[in-house]
Amino acid sequence: MNILIICLLFAGLFFFAVGVIGILRLPDFYSRLHAAGKADSIAAVLVIFAIALYNLQDFSLGNILVSIKILFIAVFIYIASPTATHAITKAALVIGVTPWVKGEGKR
Repeated sequence: MNILIICLLFAGLFFFAVGVIGILRLPDFYSRLHAAGKADSIAAVLVIFAIALYNLQDFSLGNILVSIKILFIAVFIYIASPTATHAITKAALVIGVTPWVKGEGKR
């Protein structure tokens, strides 16, 4: 069980790092937001799932209920993060943030 928890934590850490690299390296607002939204969603769910499994090591009814609540948080993040990313992207498009076009250079 500990090996699975460690693997999930490292996978979550990997996706968080990929998201940070995407934010730093990608050329415009939209692609940076895409990298952050995708990577953070999966990374947070992996880390939260690892926390829920870690909580189940001491198996009792209270810990099962806490782990179920933790998994509900993961579901909420998995639904809310892409929705928020979409809303931010749509708002940026409405106010006139133009997407990057290859060959125009950095803005």
